[in-house]
Amino acid sequence: VEGHKIPGFSFINQNNEIVINDSLSGNIYIANFFFTNCPTICPIMTKNMAYVQRKLSVYPNIRFLSHTVDPINDTPSKMLEYIKKLKSKNVRIDLKNWDFVTGDKNKIYEIASSYFVNVSPDSLAPGGFLHSEYFVIVDKEGRVRSGIDKNNNVVGVYDGTNDAKMKDLINDVKVLLAEYKRPTKNNEE
Repeated sequence: VEGHKIPGFSFINQNNEIVINDSLSGNIYIANFFFTNCPTICPIMTKNMAYVQRKLSVYPNIRFLSHTVDPINDTPSKMLEYIKKLKSKNVRIDLKNWDFVTGDKNKIYEIASSYFVNVSPDSLAPGGFLHSEYFVIVDKEGRVRSGIDKNNNVVGVYDGTNDAKMKDLINDVKVLLAEYKRPTKNNEE
């Protein structure tokens, strides 16, 4: 959907700090959904997000936002434990530009749909939640962005469990960064 923006939100990060849209304004950010007790894809997704973070670390104004789908259990301290546990397994997470956020369950589930991903409680799913494995790029204006694959198909989301898709995501962020550097008519006057 051309020009679609992420609606206003207010969540609490791992350091008990409030994260709102304005906190991310002027930054490109990559968003995903996880939960700390996830027995399957979440540790892989977090490891892959850390890889993307490392590969893009030379660029300013890039942030990372991981929303829990289990806000009842995933308190800020629980998310810090999760981060610490992954760091002990050599997952290099840098919290200077990465927020793990929790908040009102309905607000988190509503925001997921604005990223065009699905999340839901499910008693049959491993850990009790179904959530998308996708990473989403959001531009400096808060719009969901997409890339183009080698067959000229639009790619709106990136499978956070797939190493090759992480390389595509990194390349598409670089393309977006280059787009911001291009002169515009207003800059040329």
